[in-house]
Amino acid sequence: MSGIGDILKVLGDFGPFQKWLVLFTVFPCLSVAFHQFCQLFMVSYVPHHCDTSWIHAVGPNLTEEEQLNLTLPRDAAGAYEQCSMYSPVDWDLDSIRTYGLNATEKCRSGWVYPPGQPPSLLTEYDLVCDREDLNDISQSIYMLGLFLGSMIFGPLSDRIGRRPVILISVTLQGLFGLGTAFVPHFYVYMAFRCVVGASVSGITMTVLALATEWIGVSARPKAVLGSHCCFAIGQMILAGLSYGIRNWRLLQIAGSVPIFAFFFYFQVLPESARWLVTKGRIEEAKKVLQKAASFNKCTIPPELLEQLKPLKQTKSGSTLDLFQKKHLRKVTLIMSCAWFVNSLVYYGLSLNVTNFGLDIYLTQLAFGAVEIPARVGCIFMLQWFGRKKNQAVLLLLSGLVCLVITVIPEDQPVTTTVLAIIGKFTASASFSTSYIYSAELFPTVIRQTGVGLCSMVGRVSGVIAPLIYLLDRYHRAIPMAIFGSAPVVGGLLCFLLPETCGTDLADDTGDGHPPAEVCENANGSSEKRDVKGKDHGQDEEYTQTTRF
Repeated sequence: MSGIGDILKVLGDFGPFQKWLVLFTVFPCLSVAFHQFCQLFMVSYVPHHCDTSWIHAVGPNLTEEEQLNLTLPRDAAGAYEQCSMYSPVDWDLDSIRTYGLNATEKCRSGWVYPPGQPPSLLTEYDLVCDREDLNDISQSIYMLGLFLGSMIFGPLSDRIGRRPVILISVTLQGLFGLGTAFVPHFYVYMAFRCVVGASVSGITMTVLALATEWIGVSARPKAVLGSHCCFAIGQMILAGLSYGIRNWRLLQIAGSVPIFAFFFYFQVLPESARWLVTKGRIEEAKKVLQKAASFNKCTIPPELLEQLKPLKQTKSGSTLDLFQKKHLRKVTLIMSCAWFVNSLVYYGLSLNVTNFGLDIYLTQLAFGAVEIPARVGCIFMLQWFGRKKNQAVLLLLSGLVCLVITVIPEDQPVTTTVLAIIGKFTASASFSTSYIYSAELFPTVIRQTGVGLCSMVGRVSGVIAPLIYLLDRYHRAIPMAIFGSAPVVGGLLCFLLPETCGTDLADDTGDGHPPAEVCENANGSSEKRDVKGKDHGQDEEYTQTTRF
């Protein structure tokens, strides 16, 4: 034993020091929400048609309507085609009027947009027609950044500390987020967004790890809940910010600059005492613990400080254990599937906010607001119904809602949006459940590896989700049918998992079966707190893989 657990008990589970720490660490979650969904408001649809100014050489006095009538074909509804034009010819104007033009081709000189439109990614980089797919591809590039960040910053925080990784991540997000507003080319924009995505992973993983390593077991859910709710509030702020700022570059600046406020209080942000002890930096750990005790107006007995020593090396599990042992293999495969489909339906709904038919700003506001009761209510649902039923039913509901949306007519935007909000509610609650359930299913020696693997699978799903929208060119219902059917399958598989509510946490990867199913609904909540208290030295580790 290192003695750090006893000292933290003296400090208190959630004293003034820990409360300020949580407040400081959840602040960056506001900017995380902005970068996660800001592009939805930067690529709003505007009418467009091919640039046919070539005809001005032979007809400089043509009105705009005459020019379009001579140079653009019409679709079946009688409107001008947006992605094709009549091929230019070297005839005189009278010949063009007499004989007309027949041969068509794709736009060769760009597109024309209505005057007075605020600059957007769509108009500035021509994300229309055959370039329209770049919008969804760039969203996948951002999700790829999230995946890379989870691979890079998680191990890096274990190696160099929580505090330096937070500083690196915040610096990258601030610089590249702000730099995105000044990029000259769309491919540079995608590269910057990838770096921002990586920094988002670094922030979300590390700030929560730092907070929870200072907080006692009984108050630890408050830190998780605080970060989740702050993320939801950030989505609501994004709706208001994007409504007031229609210029995409100014919006990017407004959403990126506030993260620099973090540097004003970074100097008072402490390093994790637990991490310092594991690295043998005992004197540094003593200093930061004494500062925390002074803030909490308590005194650490000198004999406890003298007992601090590095943790003894214990045999840890490996990734191979997740697949070599039968009971762990089942848990790993099913929970990886659950994270995959959960991420798929969550981003499938979140990134489709512009296509539900109602005002996108109100829809985004509702999407952010609904996450708060979903995250809070999840705590009570876990106590009442247990982990397995909660996980399975929430996934089934989120999938069924998406399947119902596929049969709703396009002229029913209110019905579609209400269903989407319900789906977002169940998907958000399911995410919180997955996080807690996974941590309880995997044994202590391999908990972080198991939950980290599930989180990475969820990141892969996030990369795929925007690309699925490319299938709507074949039928508008295909993407939502995929987003709906996948969680239904995942929810059914979750019924094969063991229940962990009210059971002790497994510590090793032994060949025995997982804990027996002994959930006592609401009465089991107090028992569960006692059980987790026995594992205070280990269970904080899995918080590093919190998933947004």
